[in-house]
Amino acid sequence: MLERHEIEAFLTLGDELHFGRTAERLHVSTTRISQTVAKLERRVGAALFHRTSRRVALTEAGRQLRDELRPAWDQVNAAVRRVSGTVSVAFVGAAGGQFVLRIVERYRERHPAAEVPVREAQLGEFATWLLDGVVDVALVPYPIEVPGLAAGGVLISEARMLAVSAQDPLAARQAVPVAELADLPVLPPAATFQEMLTCVGSGRGVLPVGAHVRRYYARPDVAYLPLTGADPVEWGLAWHAERADARVVALNRVAHEVVRGGASAA
Repeated sequence: MLERHEIEAFLTLGDELHFGRTAERLHVSTTRISQTVAKLERRVGAALFHRTSRRVALTEAGRQLRDELRPAWDQVNAAVRRVSGTVSVAFVGAAGGQFVLRIVERYRERHPAAEVPVREAQLGEFATWLLDGVVDVALVPYPIEVPGLAAGGVLISEARMLAVSAQDPLAARQAVPVAELADLPVLPPAATFQEMLTCVGSGRGVLPVGAHVRRYYARPDVAYLPLTGADPVEWGLAWHAERADARVVALNRVAHEVVRGGASAA
């Protein structure tokens, strides 16, 4: 019989395909992950991963085991979370993290026995995490245009700014009308927000952002200007539409209570 920590290590490594990230997610050493997977391979009598110095990939046996284990594992974890009131939450960005912690603190006051693990996601990750059940809820920018995800209502609304290189002539202006964006090199999404700001600072393009970015991402190479005439940036909770159980509803209710109490991410 497989042990819980073996299944968790195997499935997480199957998701990440990287020993370091797997160890970070599970809060153990990479050596522990390697030993656990090796023990599991001996137990099943087959290699589950191809390992080289450059990449990790599932073998055919590994893919089969993952596909058969994943549904049952997700059902077990979902049942445990429902009974305990535990709910996992993701956030995007430093300001989002501080706001989520306020929500979590209030939720724990209502549900002392519940665990509320919190994780940071990049903009390109949160939808996949929610759809795959990696987390139950995420604080994300609105509107949500991903099929299968539901929104819990706007929690934060902030002015929209434009990040430009401090060396760009635009940086000397007081504001930029939103209509001018059509003539400016707006940066496409990148792996991380800091990577995008680095591109802005090097003069590769401009980036519309929320007002909180001035406080949480102050940089000598980037200037932030009001983007006049632009719609505000809105944030709220999102979750898988088919998994909106009592825990999710309770967390969203608490989030709105925090907002009414004067909490702010900016």
